[in-house]
Amino acid sequence: MTLLDHLEELRRRLIIIIVSILAGAVLGFIFAGSVLDLLRSRLPAGHQIIYFTGPADAFGVYVKIAGFIGIAVAMPVILFHVWRFVTPGLTRSERRIVWPVMLAAILLFALGIAVGYLIIPYALNFLLGFARPGLEPLPTIDGYIGFVTTMLLAFGIVLEFPILLVGLARVGVLSYKRLAAQRRFAIVGITIFAIVITPGGDPISPLILGSVMYLLFEGSLLVIRLIRR
Repeated sequence: MTLLDHLEELRRRLIIIIVSILAGAVLGFIFAGSVLDLLRSRLPAGHQIIYFTGPADAFGVYVKIAGFIGIAVAMPVILFHVWRFVTPGLTRSERRIVWPVMLAAILLFALGIAVGYLIIPYALNFLLGFARPGLEPLPTIDGYIGFVTTMLLAFGIVLEFPILLVGLARVGVLSYKRLAAQRRFAIVGITIFAIVITPGGDPISPLILGSVMYLLFEGSLLVIRLIRR
């Protein structure tokens, strides 16, 4: 294919991706209220009411939620067209690895979001615990949804680290022996990282995240060992 043919194919696939995201967003807007109620249920008792100060704030949050849902619904279409576009430039062995890596990335991202969703109440209890007489919290819909989505995305991205470990091992930067020998340092690093990144201030939040990260670390070691064989 010539350069123009590649650009034409890229344009066609981008149009399909954008249309699929918009279609998913329209569907997501219908269920945005239910998703908002689901996120609002993570608020501590006594703070279940969320306020908005601008006339368009509530509508803007609905649009944000619809956008996230649209991207999530369209993800299979996005991955398929990305794969179809890059496939001609890959070797046969590289093609066999693309789909497992993509599927693993999606599953780990979903796991990170689930962990973040479980930790939200502990983080909110800690942050709202700084309220004092004369210093009362007034959660707004824009601030709350921004906080929650940022936390969920952060946890989703953090749990992608096994993909990084396996990728570095694949290109020869890391090895099974080196990682296995540094297991104690990895445990200490995971523990410190889990304590720092979880704002809950309680032992449960970092314990959940740290445990999940350590299990993924051991799973990564197993995958790297199999790759070496």
